[in-house]
Amino acid sequence: MSIIENRLKELGIELSPIGEPKFSYIPANQTGNLLYLSGQDCRINGTLMFEGKLGSELTIEQGQQAARQVIINCLSVMKHHLKDLDRVVKIVKMLAFVNSAQGFSDQPYVINGASNLLIEVFGENGKHARSAIGTNELPFNTPVEIELIVEVRE
Repeated sequence: MSIIENRLKELGIELSPIGEPKFSYIPANQTGNLLYLSGQDCRINGTLMFEGKLGSELTIEQGQQAARQVIINCLSVMKHHLKDLDRVVKIVKMLAFVNSAQGFSDQPYVINGASNLLIEVFGENGKHARSAIGTNELPFNTPVEIELIVEVRE
């Protein structure tokens, strides 16, 4: 078992197989040593763990849980594409969107749920550049959507 898969096991994280996209995109696209992940949401077995806007229907803590689940889903996509998560050199960039109620401005706190998990899994190599953006709507009323850019080795 790989180092990263052992770490996931220690953290009690089990990755799920990824499904086929229902729309016109692919979950991951690699060019050279960079892997670009399409936006992921907080689904567990096909169902969103939370729906709604941060600051009205959901708390920061629920948003952090959702963001953490999004990263678990990103890890599943990475595992599917790379076959071995030990091929990850570093997490380069995170672009995160938070479904936000009017006046909600705590997006960075919500997205720490995602960033902290990447650091738990990959250590120093999990530290990344990041944007945490508030938006008034996200597809399917998901609270959080995240894209990653990941440096990988052959």
